[in-house]
Amino acid sequence: LEEREGEVWAYFPAPLDLPFGGVWEELPDEDWLSAWRRDLKPVWAGPFVVLAPWHPWEGEGIPLVIEPGMAFGTGHHETTRLALSALARHLRPGERVLDLGTGSGILAIAAAKLGGKALGVDIDETVLPQAEENARRNGAGVCFLPGSLEEALPHGPFDLLVANLFAELHRELAPLYPKALAPGGRLLLTGILLEKASLVKEAMAREGFSLLEEEREGEWVLLAYGI
Repeated sequence: LEEREGEVWAYFPAPLDLPFGGVWEELPDEDWLSAWRRDLKPVWAGPFVVLAPWHPWEGEGIPLVIEPGMAFGTGHHETTRLALSALARHLRPGERVLDLGTGSGILAIAAAKLGGKALGVDIDETVLPQAEENARRNGAGVCFLPGSLEEALPHGPFDLLVANLFAELHRELAPLYPKALAPGGRLLLTGILLEKASLVKEAMAREGFSLLEEEREGEWVLLAYGI
């Protein structure tokens, strides 16, 4: 699958006898892996440049070398870029950081490169080996654990919690977020569609959080909170 503006493209190895709508087009044989690698470009997000392992880089910026795979978080989605930029604005060296729903580990790795002490957790245990390999590739000392926010609580409290999830899950987790934070702690919440931002804002207000910052890219928003 490939998402383009206003369109979703699906590629199949052979014609399908299915009643799909849309437009069908037969493409010539090509080394698709090589073509995909060629088309995958470095991505900037705040001070970071997100690279695949085959991208040479000697320029400015803080490099994040991430193997594109099944785990979410390659820097090519708006929510990942929003979170990376927010980390650079809000994280102070030496602070303890929780990356909730770590996926590829990109946010935890970025936090470590900024001088934070990062823990990444994910309910999908299958993504953790890739996250660990990405951390090793970046020389980042990050701990990864299977589980959700409840499993992370014994390892806290945290000065900064970053979570790239979705609006309904943020609303569900809102009562737990204060338990994860140290005094003066902050939350960076993204994965939130603009049309659903009010769900998160209402839930966070009920828990006594103050909105520090709201950033938008495309149809996605990031909400930064303090308590």
